[in-house]
Amino acid sequence: TRLDEKDISFYDVNQPPFEIHGVFHDSGKYRRLPESVAKTVNDGVWRLHAHTAGGRVCFKTDSPYVAIHAEMSGICKMSHFALTGSAGFDLYVGREPGKYIATFVPPFDVEDGYESIIRFDSSEMRDITINFPLFSEVCNLYVGVSDKAVVAAPDPYKFRTPVVYYGSSITHGGCASRPGMAYESIVSRRLDVDYINLGFSGSARAEDEIAEYISKLNMSVFVYDYDHNAPTTEHLENTHEKMFRVIREAHPDLPVVLLSRPKFSLNEEEEKRLDIIRTTYNNAVESSDKNVYLIDGRTLMELAGEEGTVDSSHPNDLGFMSMAKAVGEVLEKILR
Repeated sequence: TRLDEKDISFYDVNQPPFEIHGVFHDSGKYRRLPESVAKTVNDGVWRLHAHTAGGRVCFKTDSPYVAIHAEMSGICKMSHFALTGSAGFDLYVGREPGKYIATFVPPFDVEDGYESIIRFDSSEMRDITINFPLFSEVCNLYVGVSDKAVVAAPDPYKFRTPVVYYGSSITHGGCASRPGMAYESIVSRRLDVDYINLGFSGSARAEDEIAEYISKLNMSVFVYDYDHNAPTTEHLENTHEKMFRVIREAHPDLPVVLLSRPKFSLNEEEEKRLDIIRTTYNNAVESSDKNVYLIDGRTLMELAGEEGTVDSSHPNDLGFMSMAKAVGEVLEKILR
């Protein structure tokens, strides 16, 4: 190891007592959905399905520090996206809402992984959550603690059946400054609920294959927003209600939350898109569906207004806080 701790022991997080959420390890890397499924959807989903957005490792330890040794591939570096968000890990202590401690900051020249350490000011038992990078691949992750420390299983989530999110690069987590600032992560901490992030940058188009895959998942709530990735209003119209019906048929009582693109001020085409999404909602309500919810883009960005993005579409941290407030309030009513 390149870290200078003399008493460090490393553990593979894929082994007990560590618990992995939001991703699973298969064929040499962590993935968000099976490779065999990803290949049937589109090239983008296949390329991005091993990005570890929404991945978490949870455990307890009384170590005075926590280190990581991450082996990575496919690291994304973008001009509008902090490397700490696209390729970094961050660490929280406790649950509901969980306290941010620090980020394992990747070196700018990171190519195939890195090591980093976060120190505490005392040795006491802590419930740790480490969030995986949003836009990079993780092949293996090892956590380092003092060899005198206890490592134990974490407390379970209060709501163990995950919320499943499907959508565009915004759902994927672009452009949060670090993984814990993606809106799903903020909501998860607020409500102590597990989740799965199926956001695929530029590649969420509600194909039959992805709708079918999601319909087979065990979930407490389904949240979806692929407005930005539907290439035309016609595409959105032809797929939006169709996908809703696939999910509803498989899960007659599942709460489903429809989002339109998170944007405070809409142009004419964006208003049309919102109308299409609203039609899916209205048709469901008119057919006596009691478990469908709609959050429009203005409500999602209410807290942030026009200041909520880095490039007029991808949220900054303020934008994600705003989204988390709106989505969290609806999920809180549903879950509690």
